[in-house]
Amino acid sequence: MQKQSLRLAELLGALSYALDLTEGQPKGHSIRCCWIGFQLGQSIGMRDDELSDLYYTLLLKDLGCSSNAARVCELYLTDDRRFKQDAKLLSDSLPQVLRFVISHTGANASFAERFRAVVNILRNGGEITRELFAARCHRGAEIAAKMRFSKTVCEGIQWLDEHWDGSGRPEGRAGRDIPLPSQIALLSQVVDVFHTTTGREAAIQEVSRRSGTWFEPDLVEVFLALSDADDFWETLVTPDLKARILTLEPTEEIRFVDDGYLDDIATAFAQVIDSKSPFTAGHSERVAVFTDLIAEELGKTKEQRQWLKRAALLHDIGKLAVSNMILDKPDKLTEAEFAVIKTHPTHSADILSGISVFADTAEIAHAHHERLDGKGYPRGLAASEIGEGTRIVTVADVFDALTADRPYRKAMAVPQALAIMEKDVGQAFDATCFDALKRALERTEAIAA
Repeated sequence: MQKQSLRLAELLGALSYALDLTEGQPKGHSIRCCWIGFQLGQSIGMRDDELSDLYYTLLLKDLGCSSNAARVCELYLTDDRRFKQDAKLLSDSLPQVLRFVISHTGANASFAERFRAVVNILRNGGEITRELFAARCHRGAEIAAKMRFSKTVCEGIQWLDEHWDGSGRPEGRAGRDIPLPSQIALLSQVVDVFHTTTGREAAIQEVSRRSGTWFEPDLVEVFLALSDADDFWETLVTPDLKARILTLEPTEEIRFVDDGYLDDIATAFAQVIDSKSPFTAGHSERVAVFTDLIAEELGKTKEQRQWLKRAALLHDIGKLAVSNMILDKPDKLTEAEFAVIKTHPTHSADILSGISVFADTAEIAHAHHERLDGKGYPRGLAASEIGEGTRIVTVADVFDALTADRPYRKAMAVPQALAIMEKDVGQAFDATCFDALKRALERTEAIAA
């Protein structure tokens, strides 16, 4: 499955669900946008190579979406996922924007905090918007490049939020200076958001209203012609849309994933995950390193170590479903907030179990917060139900969490972290895995010296 049998489109179509979570969109948003945009591309006569680039631009348009989540929370004092979800329904109407700012800023903050935040946004709204879009778009393009995509795909993602009349962000590009894949992707996004939220007629009206401002009029006309067909809309709600998307990729442009490429994609999505919070920057990649050190110390084969590294890179993908208001909270979480945190392993498992090549890592993601004494979450598994791979990743995960900065405390020194973990050996942590970590750290320190 890791050789020529795994299609890149199949892999990224499944992983795109994680991007939908981050943007607060209903599951399948990226896939629906891919269907909409691909119909547009075919209708205007794009070549197969151009359609291939468009296909991946549409699936990955939100690749940088996690990079501005923390900043949204900081500026607007609100749930980033709900904010992003509702913001996609906004036009450029000043009264509408003002109502949105007032209604979405600091809902749970004190009056003084909310007042200061609203004033700051009203005074500096243009620069704030540019900053948020720049972070999202540039980061998305960077990650796409690391995933070996063409310059066309990277630029399609980078300029997603530019508008035909120059009113978009982050650079105010206009007309033909905006790549065609970006124009198609933005129009597709608006269609899906309004169709999903309000219905077919609302989507048609909203796109028509933005003709000449957000969108090129000729492209809008092509969409309106497509929208006359009932099948266009019926396909968007069909249960087998994901399977249909796989049939769209031009035959001559179909791409497959080998082991090396799979590792690059897992690493890239680890960066999407870790971009969600400044306190988790590099976390997944470091957990993968510590996992590999433990696995090597335990005598695992090259193939086993590679499998474990991928599991470690993606174990926290479900955190994309959690608001930064919770992830970055400096105070103790409420019971309700902790209940939300406890859902992230399940989200991780749901995403990974739907990907053939990652299905056998889903259990590690699901169980990496379980404890040997049965007091872990989300299922309270007993020791006999926790596999060796999970035990390895759990030790690596907790060690990195202790030795990195968190919202509620500074990073601990390695000896202090190990001392704390040692107290829970046999209860939270596997003794063999913990001892392997200590030996690996000692060996690494000796080499470095």
